Amino acid sequence: MSPIFLPRDNKYDWMLAKMWVRSSDFLVHQLVTHLLKTHLLSEVFEMAMYRQLSAVHPVYKLLMPHVRFTIAINAKAREKLISKDGIFSQVSSINGAGMGKLIQNAMKTLTYESLCFPEDIKARGMEDVPKYYYRDDGKMVWKAIHCFVSAVIKTYYRSDKAVQKDVEIQEFVKDVACFGMNNSDNFPKSLSSREQLVEYLTAVIFTASAQHAAVNFGQFDWYGWIPNSPSTMRKPPPQQKGQVDLKYIMESLPDRECSSKVLGTVWSLTRTQENELYLGTYPDMYFTEQPVKEAIKTFRHKLDEVTNIIKSRNEKLTLGYCYLSPDKIPNSVAI
Repeated sequence: MSPIFLPRDNKYDWMLAKMWVRSSDFLVHQLVTHLLKTHLLSEVFEMAMYRQLSAVHPVYKLLMPHVRFTIAINAKAREKLISKDGIFSQVSSINGAGMGKLIQNAMKTLTYESLCFPEDIKARGMEDVPKYYYRDDGKMVWKAIHCFVSAVIKTYYRSDKAVQKDVEIQEFVKDVACFGMNNSDNFPKSLSSREQLVEYLTAVIFTASAQHAAVNFGQFDWYGWIPNSPSTMRKPPPQQKGQVDLKYIMESLPDRECSSKVLGTVWSLTRTQENELYLGTYPDMYFTEQPVKEAIKTFRHKLDEVTNIIKSRNEKLTLGYCYLSPDKIPNSVAI
């Protein structure tokens, strides 16, 4: 059994212990935080949308820009990244069966509330932590999306009863819970009010846009320095203190071939597309109703305000946080 390592231990013992924690976090981040909670969840919402909502339904029109290319990029990920012989199996300390097991375990604790950004922050006890820019920026983006969705929904639904009687919406939500989430009790199977529908759709859009941007586009910044987050460790954890030196650490870290594959992969995953559409950009004009057109204009204006607030703050920081700046958030999971 490995001992508990502490900051006061030998500096190399403590350094290696931190690398082991970061290596484990690499796996959780890639397979749970990133793959499951953005890519796969967005695919669930997209499939339910195609199956249950007609193309003329206002919610279909609302969600369509936010599921753009998601199934395509997920198919590519299944082929190239997380397949039996994919990149992830080559560079990480977990194989295909292990990936599936980790994701299955994460599914057991996945809840609808965890997709609602303010509630998730509160549940994790992160409401008052100073200089937590992910929270600060995320709340502003969530609020902007929520206001936009609310304006759209109130244009088409005059009452809570209208939501209750919308068979397509009820089947859409049921499809997500029963098929996408394996009939989980942690996800609603129906919605009874306009506000519930607004929150639900806000969570869908936020997950596909802001949340994915937050957990994807910083990968090269953090994983580009291999010792900061090793994708695998070549030697087992030390069973005693005082036996680790720099040579032991270097022999534990990924070799050059593995490291080069990691660098190439995370660099590619953090590139945006030439035809990328950013949050609030809807060139296809699915809506023709004037109230919704005005809501889109207001949405863009609020996002511009958030962008300026973040830009102004970052100018005063040694290390700025830009991943949730709306001008850097794609509309959908497209990479």
